[in-house]
Amino acid sequence: MPGGATELLIRVSGEIPVDTPRVPAREAAERELSKPMYHENDPNLLVQAMNAFWDWVGDLLNSVDGAAPGGLLGAVVIILIVVALLAALWWRLGTPRRTAGGPEHLFDEGPRSAAEHRATAERHAAADRWTEAVQERMRAIVRSLEERALLDPRPGRTADEAADEAARALPDHTARLRTAAREFDDVTYGGRTADRRTYLWLSELDTDLERTKPQLSTASGGPVE
Repeated sequence: MPGGATELLIRVSGEIPVDTPRVPAREAAERELSKPMYHENDPNLLVQAMNAFWDWVGDLLNSVDGAAPGGLLGAVVIILIVVALLAALWWRLGTPRRTAGGPEHLFDEGPRSAAEHRATAERHAAADRWTEAVQERMRAIVRSLEERALLDPRPGRTADEAADEAARALPDHTARLRTAAREFDDVTYGGRTADRRTYLWLSELDTDLERTKPQLSTASGGPVE
């Protein structure tokens, strides 16, 4: 080997150690791989999450493959049964709308007339959206009582409060008013799903209240139509 090359080899060998310690080498590699240039083509977070989910499903199927009767096919059948049970519970109980807590306001939008609430309720009923139909019909009842001055207009009133206050002017309908308030709370805050029967019952109550002459001595104040 020529003398210059030998001298260069010796000098280089003396400056750079042959064996790099493990920890510093790993840290150097991590710093290098963390540079953006190495991650330009990485999948986004959504794709990564979906990949992780399907990996988990694959691991789950593999884990029950040997334990479930019938191997992999049996595992798939078991998973489908569980999904069907969950779907049946979801359909029976309805979509949870909130956690347990105090009653919320009856009206969640700006002021509308009783006629507008009734029209909205009828549109929901025509589309078999019974939960929304029941909600709007109850709002129509309360708004109608306000329009007749049997209730003082109060945006923050709850369905239970409206029923108790309306019962003073319409004592013959006390039980039905409280039942209507309970139905409203159950479908709006309790996660239950309304049905056609409940809506028709509430519509009948609305009509009966319109035809009932209030007891003026117990009304909440103001002129009565």
